[in-house]
Amino acid sequence: MSKLTDCFKEHKCFIPFITAGDPDLDHTVEYVLAMAEAGADIIEIGIPFSDPTAEGPVIQEASLRALEAGFKMENLFDAVRRIREKTDIPLIFMTYINPVFHYGYDAFFQTCKELKVEGFISPDVPFEEKREVAEVARKYGVDVISLISPTSEDRIEQIARDAEGYIYVVSSMGVTGERSSFSSNLKETIETIRKYTDLPCAVGFGISTPQQAKDMSSISDGAIVGSAIVKIVARDGKNAAPALSAYVKEMKQAVLEA
Repeated sequence: MSKLTDCFKEHKCFIPFITAGDPDLDHTVEYVLAMAEAGADIIEIGIPFSDPTAEGPVIQEASLRALEAGFKMENLFDAVRRIREKTDIPLIFMTYINPVFHYGYDAFFQTCKELKVEGFISPDVPFEEKREVAEVARKYGVDVISLISPTSEDRIEQIARDAEGYIYVVSSMGVTGERSSFSSNLKETIETIRKYTDLPCAVGFGISTPQQAKDMSSISDGAIVGSAIVKIVARDGKNAAPALSAYVKEMKQAVLEA
């Protein structure tokens, strides 16, 4: 059983996402450590890409700020080494496949292993093309996290049986961003997934409030939050640590109450 799966054994999990390099990598280190201290169970670190097609404007703009500030993959790896000096919280890299392809799959996942980055998510790799990435990742003990959306009905069994770590359940169609409502058949989607795998299911896309986190966690094994976290960083810049810490504590408590 992977370290990511183990995280869900004792309680439901809160998983925040942060864009690496926004406003700079020194603060990415600070903010990851602040969220870990505040109770995050797993942290997704987004690697900026110039054409993030699945992202809404909040994360798009964060990626652009990071790239304009001179983001480099090697500098991110150095930042994660600094994070690893202070915490062993499970980490996931989330990005589009283009920068990983250009870096080299073997080199990228070997570095993940060295940094103890346990998982990888790429929203633009369809299930049919996952194997070429997953085969390399598995050599280095990295889980490639599968995404399942409410419109995946005819492929849920196939995706679920092949999944590892946990399953990222997409709450709604469209791009990332805060929402006031979610797919009406989300509960049924999760019940279907559970027919085919014992892996935990965490819901993401659009969750921003404690009540939403509690509601989504009540039908799943946890909540994933991205845009609301990135918005705090956009608002507070290099002074976002206190607000991030307070927000993560509040959201984690809501998830535990589910």
